[in-house]
Amino acid sequence: MKTTGNTIFFTGGTSGLGLGLARRFRDLGNTVIISGRRQDLLDRIAAEDGIEGVALDVADPDSIARAFEQVTSAHDVNVLITMAGIMQVEDLHDPAHLATSEETIGINLLGTIRTITAFTPYLLKQADPAILTVSSGLAFVPLAMTPTYSATKAAVHSYTQSLRAQLANTPLQVIEVVPPAVRTALLNQEDDERAMPLDEYLDETMELLQKNPDADEILVDRVRILRDAERENRYDQMIGLLNSVG
Repeated sequence: MKTTGNTIFFTGGTSGLGLGLARRFRDLGNTVIISGRRQDLLDRIAAEDGIEGVALDVADPDSIARAFEQVTSAHDVNVLITMAGIMQVEDLHDPAHLATSEETIGINLLGTIRTITAFTPYLLKQADPAILTVSSGLAFVPLAMTPTYSATKAAVHSYTQSLRAQLANTPLQVIEVVPPAVRTALLNQEDDERAMPLDEYLDETMELLQKNPDADEILVDRVRILRDAERENRYDQMIGLLNSVG
C-alpha cells in the first residue's frame, strides 16, 4: 500500500486508534474521510482537524449503503479502513450477556463484512486500491472477560485471510492491522500502564506501513507475544497469563 496520495475512508475514526490513524494519514498527504454515529462529534473533528466526516452506523445495513453512496459520489476513494468496533465486558454466567454479544457481533463482525461487501466492487475499479481490516492481539489469545470481542476479532482475522486469497489475482491489496492493548477509551485503558501509549503505537504502525508496502499484516513488536503464541507453542502459557486473576 502506498501511504500518500490516497483517498481513504474510515469506518469509525472519531476517537482512539481511528482518529489517530486518520490524522497521521492526513499529515502524509492523503485525503481522509472518517465516519461515526454522532454528527456533533464529526462536526467538531471537521472544525478542529479539517477531516471530513460522514454519519454511519455500521450495525445498520441501510446506513452503510447511504454512506457508501455519499462518500463515493463525492470522492474517488481507493482505500477502505474498517476501524469501527466496540469492546464490552461480559459475564457468561448471566444470560443477559447475550444482548452485549449480539451487539458486538453486529458492529465488529457484520459491520466489517457488510462494509467490505459494499466497497469491494467499487475499489476494484480504482487505482492503487487497498482494504485494511483491524483485528487485535486478542484474535490469537482471547481475553476471557471480553469473550465476544475476542471472538469477533478472531473472525475478522479469518475473514481477512479469505478475502486476501479470493482477491489475490486482482490489484486490491488486503492488509490486517493487529493492535495490542493501546491506551485509548476502549475498555477504559487510557491510563493503563500495561497498554501501549497511543503515540508510540501510531509511530510504529505508520513506520511499518511505509517500510513494508506489500505487508499482509501490520504487527508492532508488542503484539507479537500474542500473535505468535500458537506458532511458538506458547498458547497455553499465554492464555493463562492473560487471564490470570490478580
